[in-house]
Parts: sequence; structure tokens; C-alpha cells
Amino acid sequence: MYIVAIDIDKCKGCEDCINACPSQMLALVEKDGKKYAVFNGSPDDCLGCMACQEGCPDGAIKVTEL
Repeated sequence: MYIVAIDIDKCKGCEDCINACPSQMLALVEKDGKKYAVFNGSPDDCLGCMACQEGCPDGAIKVTEL
């Protein structure tokens, strides 16, 4: 099981992490005029491949194994 933490202050909404995730566990949302990625799946479904973390140019994602 993996936890995907996204720092919305660092996230610029580029969608690189969304495109990198083979399990399609991330989505883009907009709130108060700011777009950012969110993890929208179950920690059980995350493969732990780190593609989202490695694909983020802003270092906004951290994947941790429980």
C-alpha cells in the first residue's frame, strides 16, 4: 500500500504526473482559480511505481510505502 502526498503549494497543474501514472490514480482539480493534482484512488490500487513523483518537474509529489 502506498500513500501519494501532493504539495498543492508547489503543484502548478502541469498534468505531467497525471500522464505518467499507469493506474490513472491522479486527477486535476481547480479551486479558487488554482489548478493542482490530487490523488483520487485507493492507496491499495497504487502500484508504487513512483512515475508520478519522478515525472513532477516541481517536486510536489512524494510516494511513501506503508
